Amino acid sequence: MTAKPETLRRSLTDGPVVQAPGGLRALVRGSEVGLVGLAILVGCLAGLAVSAMAFATQGLHRLIFGLSADGRLSAAPALPALLVLTAPALGGLLLGLVLRFGNRLRRGPGRPVVDPIEANALHGGRLSLRDSVLVALQNLISNGCGASVGLEAGYTQLSAGLASRLGLGFELRRSDMRVLVGCGAAAAIAAAFDAPLTGAFYAFELIIGTYAVASLTPVVVSALVGALVAGSVLPHPPAITLDPTPPVTPADYLPTLGLGLLCAGLGILIMQGVTLIEASVRRSGVPTVARPALGGVLVGLLALAASPQVLSAGHGALHLNLAQDGPVLGAGALIGLFCAKALASAVSIGTGFRGGLFFASLFLGAVAGKAYAILMPPLIATALPPTTYAIVGMSALAVAVIGGPLTMTFLALEMTGDFAVTALVLAAVIASSLTVRKTFGYSFATWRFHLRGESIRSAHDIGWIRSLTVGQMMRREVRTVRADTTLAAFRRAFPLGSVSQVVATDEAGLYAGIVLVPEAHAAPIDEKAGTMRVADILRCHTDVLLPQMNAKEAAALFDSSESEALAVVESPQHARVIGLLTEKHTLRRYSEELDRQRAATVGEVG
Repeated sequence: MTAKPETLRRSLTDGPVVQAPGGLRALVRGSEVGLVGLAILVGCLAGLAVSAMAFATQGLHRLIFGLSADGRLSAAPALPALLVLTAPALGGLLLGLVLRFGNRLRRGPGRPVVDPIEANALHGGRLSLRDSVLVALQNLISNGCGASVGLEAGYTQLSAGLASRLGLGFELRRSDMRVLVGCGAAAAIAAAFDAPLTGAFYAFELIIGTYAVASLTPVVVSALVGALVAGSVLPHPPAITLDPTPPVTPADYLPTLGLGLLCAGLGILIMQGVTLIEASVRRSGVPTVARPALGGVLVGLLALAASPQVLSAGHGALHLNLAQDGPVLGAGALIGLFCAKALASAVSIGTGFRGGLFFASLFLGAVAGKAYAILMPPLIATALPPTTYAIVGMSALAVAVIGGPLTMTFLALEMTGDFAVTALVLAAVIASSLTVRKTFGYSFATWRFHLRGESIRSAHDIGWIRSLTVGQMMRREVRTVRADTTLAAFRRAFPLGSVSQVVATDEAGLYAGIVLVPEAHAAPIDEKAGTMRVADILRCHTDVLLPQMNAKEAAALFDSSESEALAVVESPQHARVIGLLTEKHTLRRYSEELDRQRAATVGEVG
């Protein structure tokens, strides 16, 4: 049975919501300045949430692995072997218990958690704060015990959940809710990387799905506030300082494009690898609660075999590999490190650790870029140092896995402050993004939606299409006739010009087909009209609409059946006619809703 809209709304928002005072709600709903004020509040909350999570995970790393106050787990030169093996495994065991008992606290146990992209694409920016807090907690445990996952998924989920709950309290319009959720994600990424432009374009490209003047101010302001709040609470790692770079020449773009294409292929392999491991774990029969512990053992073994750099997200390892005074690794060592980190990340996510591939893809891209720079000179001469190609590879692989070409370009700019290198990054990012889009068609997030059966390719709002159902659009007053009625009787009951089509039913009152009135009156010879039955000229015997179908599905059925009108029945099993819908009315309603959504996107809310 399909859930009622109110039931679905409560399941997504954890029930009743505390409402803001009426006058304040009116101010925010009726003024762009009010929405900007709300975005500032979201930025503050997101900056504090990111700082709290970062502080907690760093504290766990120090407590569990004995790091110094400013030490990073993935940059540790050496760790006790027993600790490396047991910490991720015990953390995975704890996570398994949290997943089991946490699922009981959710309003929809067993239902996948709605993330910011899905919330904006399908639910008008509504997502559960309770689920978001649970995801952040699970992400914190996963990263804190050393699993190879980043914190960005938890950052954005929690910040977007806070923004959504705030928007519900102010009863924002659907378009404003989507923007406010984007503000939460923008502030989270800006706070995590001290990169406001990166955060803003992360929201535009990945969370809101489009750039519009109406959303520019609140999103950018929220990103700026998030970065400022986080920077005042916790110090950020120093920006990357590149080696002295020779002037970039047109000849440097060719190897850069080659690196972009390589990163596209590597990104697709990583995404497919996660899926393969997930499927293998499901088929293995290992209990769900024990899967993260198994993954923790495997991650520990990889860290012992390769390097501690495969542990956790990889912040320390990234700065270690990009620093001028960092360790010098050969191509073979870099390729080995890449394979170990990629496998550790795939195993972590595939066995149930909570997190994403955002930072892992940055680190893997940097490693791939350095290896590419070392192996390339025999083929193509270049004067650029390996660190430059590490920056290029970092953004190119991240865009292949995460998406957001401008997001990753601005991240490179804000991390390095080098415009010449950023131009190279942009070329590689475009090559990588285009290749993945044309050959694979998904980012990591949308690929997982696809595996769940959801037709979500981006955060573009398609929820309104699903809410525009046949049941809402159909005409309930339907002229019907028995299928065994003679054609002569039908002509007398329905003269030309009375109606265009009539629905025929069988002796049980169930749907039998559609009669076109002009066709009935054009029957060849009148003397046969007394013996001919309506059943002899019926159309669309099996082509029927269901009330829960959306406008897009209805339009597709009109096209395949080549009919201007179709009957609406209760269900495929019980074909009682409850309405009639024409193709003309469907397309008109679809066009009206599309225009309304476009107007809301550019801020023309009347």
